[in-house]
Amino acid sequence: MPLFSRLIRSAALLISFLFTHQLTYSQTISISDFGVKPDTYENITPRIQKIIDEAITRHSTKLIFPKGRYDFWPDGAIRAKYFVSNTSTEEEDSTKIKTIGMLFKNAKNLTIDGNGSLFIFHGKMTTIVLDQCENVILQNIHVDFERPTMSEMRYVKVSAQGVDLEIHPDAKYSISNGQLIWHGEGWKTTHFHGVEFDTTMKTMRYSDWKILNNSKATELRPNLVHFDTPSDFKPKQGNILTVRDIIRDQVGMLILQSKNIKLEDVGMHYMHGLGIVSQYTENITMHRVTCAPREETKRIIASSADFMHFSGCRGQITVEDCKFSGAHDDPINIHGTNLRMIEKINKNRLKLRFMHGQSYGFNAFSTGDTVAFVHAATMIRFEKGIVKTVERVNDRDIILTFQSVVPAGLEAHDCVENMTWTPQVFIKNNYFTRTNTRGILLTTPRKAVVESNIFYRTGMSAILIEADAEGWYESGPVRDVTIRNNQFIDCAYQGGPGNAVIGINPSNKIADFKKPVHSNIRIENNVFTTFDFPVLYAKSTQGLIFSRNTIIRSNTLPAESDNKKMFYFNGCSQVEITNTKMSGDVLGKNIKTENMPKTGLKVTGSKRLSIE
Repeated sequence: MPLFSRLIRSAALLISFLFTHQLTYSQTISISDFGVKPDTYENITPRIQKIIDEAITRHSTKLIFPKGRYDFWPDGAIRAKYFVSNTSTEEEDSTKIKTIGMLFKNAKNLTIDGNGSLFIFHGKMTTIVLDQCENVILQNIHVDFERPTMSEMRYVKVSAQGVDLEIHPDAKYSISNGQLIWHGEGWKTTHFHGVEFDTTMKTMRYSDWKILNNSKATELRPNLVHFDTPSDFKPKQGNILTVRDIIRDQVGMLILQSKNIKLEDVGMHYMHGLGIVSQYTENITMHRVTCAPREETKRIIASSADFMHFSGCRGQITVEDCKFSGAHDDPINIHGTNLRMIEKINKNRLKLRFMHGQSYGFNAFSTGDTVAFVHAATMIRFEKGIVKTVERVNDRDIILTFQSVVPAGLEAHDCVENMTWTPQVFIKNNYFTRTNTRGILLTTPRKAVVESNIFYRTGMSAILIEADAEGWYESGPVRDVTIRNNQFIDCAYQGGPGNAVIGINPSNKIADFKKPVHSNIRIENNVFTTFDFPVLYAKSTQGLIFSRNTIIRSNTLPAESDNKKMFYFNGCSQVEITNTKMSGDVLGKNIKTENMPKTGLKVTGSKRLSIE
């Protein structure tokens, strides 16, 4: 064959290869192409997993679900071991096996579009796992459970002879020897935790299932049960009691060691265990994500713990235009993990341990990570180091070798914090309600902005900033936080640091204004409509600005605390309160300070404020 002809043929083959490769790379896959149809009520779990694997193998850019209902059962699901932060102890869940509805592993440049479909899960399952994925979008999907692991019931009659409870149709039960037993598709509740929703006041408070669990139960008709409770048991008629099992053996969704992940127009209407957990992932966007029950179910709870939990992430976390309603714990929790030093092996090697019972086993450090050495007693980061190698000893213990000598000042019980895996945070235009705990838990050393959100009757502080080396071992000092243009409505009726709407409460044992933990926190242009007096509690904070805020006394709920101080500063410095507008009862001397000189606080443009 002449040379010119061979060149022409080679070029044609190359063009054909590139064209075919481009088609393969960019093609869209619909599950209907594989014979999977909506609204069959059949178990599609194993079939969908094969399609997902095919899409990833083909390097497809889009996976489409035609609109409809799809049912996922544990039968045929992938079961894989995952250590997930803040979930369960060895005794509570020794295997760490997750039953996964849809596993996306090593997916790249893929959009999963549900076209508004409803994914119904059965039994106890982790709905979706994104494991080591990059540039993945999950959109237009609604997720719910046929039988949530939460049981809901309403007090319809309360008398000296006992109470009658109207049980939600989705809450399956049986009565054996006079005792009510909650059960579902392959499970029953054995560890009870109750929260009661006041349907009049729209508040949620801790409740105790023990009284009902120890009272004789009699079915009056299907879903109406009488309990022979003690005569002094007087719950409020019309209130809704919600009960869950405390064991977090699954999670709502897991995003693990991934990059550039986005959820958009997604509804998470029930999640068992912990909610959407993002762990050691870089760049996460939650846009128009609804974490709330579907209205047609008439339920009030959508998660048995946090809604969105970010552990050890980095890059940018954005949560925008989302709705959070009906969690048994915090709607948003952002933190890292402190590991305690338990042995100094030599000059540049440390043995570290995961200390909290429910957080361990995951990869908390990688070669090249920058860490901070933290004095546990003061919560001060006092020096940095760079990780050279990581050795896993067991699920609890690891050995880190550093590029240089570890600091001589490292003491017993001090901690090591991964600074490389810390995120910038942007939380805007979200709505928080119907939770008995906080709205946002936030600890990151990088820039964080919380703006234009509405916090409606969160049980505890609407925003809580901690730094912990004693309890949950979650992260350390913040360095740049702005809280602006938010509305806080009747928050902290059930507690929080100082019963305050915003709490800044690191775990250091001694509050010394000369050794601040947190710094550079600005609270600006917010409106606090509050039934109680405490607005801001701050400990060990330097550079705290409270400026141009409005405080309105509402009197809609009874005051919960004996603390009548609007501001409480403990061991703080460079605190400024400027141009505060107030209406209603403010009780005169309403600023309290301790462990700090009066010169550490400056009040201007706020005539109705005075220092105790």
